[in-house]
Amino acid sequence: MSTLATIPSPSFNSIDIGPLSLNIYGLAIALGVVAAVWLFGRRLEQRHAGTADDASAIAIWAVLAGVVGARLYHVATDWDRFVGNYGDIPKLWTGGLGIPGGLLLGIPVGLYMAHRRGIPLSIAATCAAPAIPLAQAIGRWGNYFNQELYGRATDLPWALEIDADHLVENPATGEMFAVGTTFHPTFLYESLWSLATVAVLLYIDRRWRPTGGSLMGLYLVAYGIGRFWVEGLRVDPADDVGPFRWNQWVALGMVVGGLALFLILRRHPDPPPNPALVDADDESHDGVDGVERDSEPDDATGPTATDEPSPGHDRPDDEHEASELDADDAR
Repeated sequence: MSTLATIPSPSFNSIDIGPLSLNIYGLAIALGVVAAVWLFGRRLEQRHAGTADDASAIAIWAVLAGVVGARLYHVATDWDRFVGNYGDIPKLWTGGLGIPGGLLLGIPVGLYMAHRRGIPLSIAATCAAPAIPLAQAIGRWGNYFNQELYGRATDLPWALEIDADHLVENPATGEMFAVGTTFHPTFLYESLWSLATVAVLLYIDRRWRPTGGSLMGLYLVAYGIGRFWVEGLRVDPADDVGPFRWNQWVALGMVVGGLALFLILRRHPDPPPNPALVDADDESHDGVDGVERDSEPDDATGPTATDEPSPGHDRPDDEHEASELDADDAR
């Protein structure tokens, strides 16, 4: 069966701006972080729990911790590649970030920094839950430009082309894939899965308002399911433990742990909103250009009992008397 259409492999993985060269892998991660911080800050403001500045300050430490954790996880799970090449360990731009490690270190650090800024942990977790997969959805496109972490060979219409320099061994045969082979675009699958996770979490939060930070547990469940599926398609070298790849076992652990976290945390109520932020938000909605509007009367459909008639306007009794005089004159 011939391929009807394919996703072409990119011919570049960096953008040159004058003397500056921007690696697209790192740029994709940076754009994902920016989008996540925006959504996190917006949700903090909606709950009167923090501001966009709080979100930015928290993200600085959470992202740094997440990158370190993700890199250490990748190095630990692919140690054979770095033996004797220890200088390659900090080369993030060449690819190689393990999301489970990023979550393991980044989420606790982010929650700790939120606590330091007076934001309740449950609210911070709830606000961050859909922001994290938003970052992942954008960041996964870095794998596309690096031509890495693709799936098994396929001739589906949306199959991904990979150039000769980025082909890997076929785990089924132990030989290199032939030039021209097309593959499952697992970067695209995971990106779309992450976007769907964002939409579902936002809907659940709006519809049912799960408390206690339990929305973070649902994120872990969704991520674990998607990662287990995508990981099962990939052909990059990885350690197998029994019938599954190591990362699939980690994904299953996330599903179980996330479900337990959801069931435990949903029993705990959220703290009330920050009164100072509520008052500030109310003041920002009073009047126009900072001028407070006068309150409208309770009944704006007619005059009140104390209203006086306007000058030149006859009272109802006067009008009745005037009509009688006019009638006498007409007789």
